[in-house]
Amino acid sequence: MFRRRRSEQIPELNTSSTADISFMLLIFFLVTSSMDTDKGLLRQLPPLPQEEQPPTDVKKEHVMTVTLDAHDQLSCNGTLLSAPQLTQEVMDFVNADPQEHVISIQTDRQTTYEAYYRMQDAIVAAYQRLRASGKDCPMRISEQKPTEGGTP
Repeated sequence: MFRRRRSEQIPELNTSSTADISFMLLIFFLVTSSMDTDKGLLRQLPPLPQEEQPPTDVKKEHVMTVTLDAHDQLSCNGTLLSAPQLTQEVMDFVNADPQEHVISIQTDRQTTYEAYYRMQDAIVAAYQRLRASGKDCPMRISEQKPTEGGTP
């Protein structure tokens, strides 16, 4: 009359399809989510020089200084300008001497990226307009290290 006690078995979960489901969810979220792309400046840099080149001397009258301060104010040779005015100034400056000009850019560390992007876009627009009109002028832009707190 002794009854044997059956060992109670706990039912197991079937987890064989868990990996498939998680993989399908991963694919679903990758396909449906939008990935923001950063905007940047399209530039083709010149190739690295094969040997050390000495710095070239440039006359001061062939240099246009474009400054962007901490308050995102754009100035060209000390005169405050807007981005469209900068485009016209660059076009006039490059037209004066298409082969010997240099545009020197000075920025502040507090300058916003949007203001810097607008400035670069204005300069590139000037070169594009000149090239569209048939002028053959190389893009000569020199950027100085950003300064802290205003004047370089």
